[in-house]
Amino acid sequence: MRLALLSVLFIGLVISGAVRAQSENQLVLNGAFTQGSLFRGQLPQGSQVWLDEKPLTVNEQGKFVFGFARQGALSHVLSWSLPDGTKGTREITLAKREYAIQRIDGLDSAMVTPPASTLARIRNDAVRVAKARSAVTQFDGVFTKFIWPADGPITGVYGSQRVLNGKPKTPHYGVDVGAPTGTLVIAPAAGTITLAEDLYYSGNTVILDHGMGVFSTFLHLDSMAVKPGDTLSQGEVIGAIGATGRATGPHLDWRLNVGKTRVDPALLVPKR
Repeated sequence: MRLALLSVLFIGLVISGAVRAQSENQLVLNGAFTQGSLFRGQLPQGSQVWLDEKPLTVNEQGKFVFGFARQGALSHVLSWSLPDGTKGTREITLAKREYAIQRIDGLDSAMVTPPASTLARIRNDAVRVAKARSAVTQFDGVFTKFIWPADGPITGVYGSQRVLNGKPKTPHYGVDVGAPTGTLVIAPAAGTITLAEDLYYSGNTVILDHGMGVFSTFLHLDSMAVKPGDTLSQGEVIGAIGATGRATGPHLDWRLNVGKTRVDPALLVPKR
């Protein structure tokens, strides 16, 4: 009797393990296992997905995205439930990153410590940017392979701490591409324009919605060739590199958000 019971338990464990393995084999997950990374995943249609027990948005094709902050926790658990009720989990362990310190002197003092007369404009800019990044659509432009939005050397990296005129500021959350004024800026992936305005700090600024709560932002443009509502394919022109807003010279500052989480765009494109 005891032998039969042990045999039943063993068979049950084998079947359970096989079901878990089958569930894990259905998970497609792409991303760099490091702080500041964007992950893109897919499971069968109708699946539910959680990251650290918080539900993620899953589109009609079973695709989902999530991202990790610059100094986010290193250990996470992705869990899911398939349409047939089968459950699965995947542990995600991130590498800790070290970030550079950048010192920039010679900026106009009003751009480092803005005068009181500009505070209302700065607050209004922040509200408009937040609204432009607020939608979570079913569009899946984010699931394509990204390309660089401009040609030129990398002059600034994600996560670096900037010291402006000797005053430490918030970390830099984009990747800077240095190039002459007028150099074209193109869409790194398909999307819809949600903002194209002149803002106090970032100058001529364009926000492109790639879908699923993922947005590219392009700062300091000399000119903007788009308007809100425009739908762009990958490679279509957004504008041209400039030095508007708080900038010491012409460059593109490209940023990427997953909801309110700011991730590293350079992790999605070929290394330079």
